[in-house]
Amino acid sequence: GLMKELKIKLMERMLGAELTAHLGYEEGNDAPPGQSNRRNGSGSKRLKGQDGETSISVPRDRDGSFEPELIKKGQTRIDGMDDKIIGLYAAGLTVRDIRAHLEDVYGLKVSPDLISRVTDAVLDEVREWQSRALDRTYPIVIFDALRVKIRDADSRMVKNKAVYVALGVSRDGVREVLGLWIAENEEAKFWLSVMNELKNRGVQDILIAVVDGLKGFPDAITAAFPETTVQTCIVHLVRHSLNFCAWKDRKYVAADLRRIYKAATADQAAAELDAFEEKWAGKYASIAPAWRRAWQEVIPFFAFDPAIRKIIYTTNAIESLNRVIRKSIKTRGSFPTEEAATKLIYLAIRNFEKGGRNVRQWFAARNQFAIMFEERFNA
Repeated sequence: GLMKELKIKLMERMLGAELTAHLGYEEGNDAPPGQSNRRNGSGSKRLKGQDGETSISVPRDRDGSFEPELIKKGQTRIDGMDDKIIGLYAAGLTVRDIRAHLEDVYGLKVSPDLISRVTDAVLDEVREWQSRALDRTYPIVIFDALRVKIRDADSRMVKNKAVYVALGVSRDGVREVLGLWIAENEEAKFWLSVMNELKNRGVQDILIAVVDGLKGFPDAITAAFPETTVQTCIVHLVRHSLNFCAWKDRKYVAADLRRIYKAATADQAAAELDAFEEKWAGKYASIAPAWRRAWQEVIPFFAFDPAIRKIIYTTNAIESLNRVIRKSIKTRGSFPTEEAATKLIYLAIRNFEKGGRNVRQWFAARNQFAIMFEERFNA
């Protein structure tokens, strides 16, 4: 029902924007001097579309001269319109593209400013989503980042800013995006504010936090959640290692790295790392030291049962989420503001969560969590 409500709000926002353009002043402001026409409340209108019958609120003016373009007087059907408004924006189309599409398909001539006002309604949904209450305990939370080009409000220069996403797995094995944050730099102060935000929204414990070398993160999460185990993302560590390899050696290096993270114990993994360094140090001297630098965040991995290891290692969920986000933003060279980027990424997250959200084979992992973490897991 959330998407249907969002479509209704978008249509109502668009009708309100049309009335603003018709009257020449924003809602809540005074009318221009000498103008007698004013806003005159709203009326209810029932429309039939792909989601069935929908009731929307249509704004009115005093003298009845307002003729909306989106839903004309007497119109009772909006076939496809409710899906198109939000669908085009969520697919990554620019305001200019959406304007051209509405005119070509529906014969609606709307200004870019009008479409921008309509899509701004998404920000209300984002604020509500970003402040919603969360579960008390999350067995696993994966923190990841991707880079987005955003025009800086002060310098007006386009900068690469990081979009951080937290993907949690609940005690019932349901994946849930806990929030998204945009920042120019990684630092402990930023991460501490993120951790405190999660606490303020109800999170009291995170059993395992999976990260990819985010600067300042370990100190921040230890300050907010002292008992949390910080685990480096094995997939990202392997990919980082393979970046130093010639193409012809990648398969063999990957196979030897697999012997490290597939080891039964931390001691066995350390022995495999020594063997790897002895074999490849002459050709790729930087790989083994990279693993040793991250070793304190690698070794917690070996204390877990294979059922838990599989969820931590594969990180398929966060990879799938990143693919959905990148697909939405790839058509944009850059975003004019952080709000514009937030709107589109939020819609991409909603599309991601419409798919399957349950973690596969969670039952075995749940039993292991209940044994390993006992009171914390069942709190």
